[in-house]
Amino acid sequence: MTALVARAQAGDAEAFGLVYDRYTDQVFRLIYRRVLDRQVAEDLTSETFLRALCNINSFRRPGGDFGAWVTTIARNLVINWQRSHQRRERPVAELRDAAPADRAPGPEAAAVDTLTREALLAGIEQLNPVQRQCITLRYLRELSIEETAQALGKTPMAIKSVQYKALKALRALLPVTVVMPA
Repeated sequence: MTALVARAQAGDAEAFGLVYDRYTDQVFRLIYRRVLDRQVAEDLTSETFLRALCNINSFRRPGGDFGAWVTTIARNLVINWQRSHQRRERPVAELRDAAPADRAPGPEAAAVDTLTREALLAGIEQLNPVQRQCITLRYLRELSIEETAQALGKTPMAIKSVQYKALKALRALLPVTVVMPA
């Protein structure tokens, strides 16, 4: 890989293409796990490799790990993206249509599901922003504790605590007839 990077530094476009092919999936997965949006991840992956190409001559580690260098570029882009988008949280109401459409319940069950979902969404909207994000990621987007921790920049233990407090707050906010996740 070192020889390939050296060729790319010398201006060999084909060599950079091979380097790109080697690392693009790794960089995309890293970014996607953090932003949870395919289009944003694709854009940031492209930007990562554009910056790598523009700054390829600054990679001067003899025998260094090009993958670590390009991953650092990707992480910095993600941090900048998160900072600029942190305050622009998606409203929970946008997730109303996120319910699985693979089942066709009867009219009574559909009505109960709709009322339950709307009550839960109304309750979620009353939580503080961190709790709202945690519940949205954990139960509406069905992410694991680890994935949620990564997305919110917290430890898994912190997410468990936030989740516990959020569910407790939701139970207090919702009517008794709404079935809460365990």
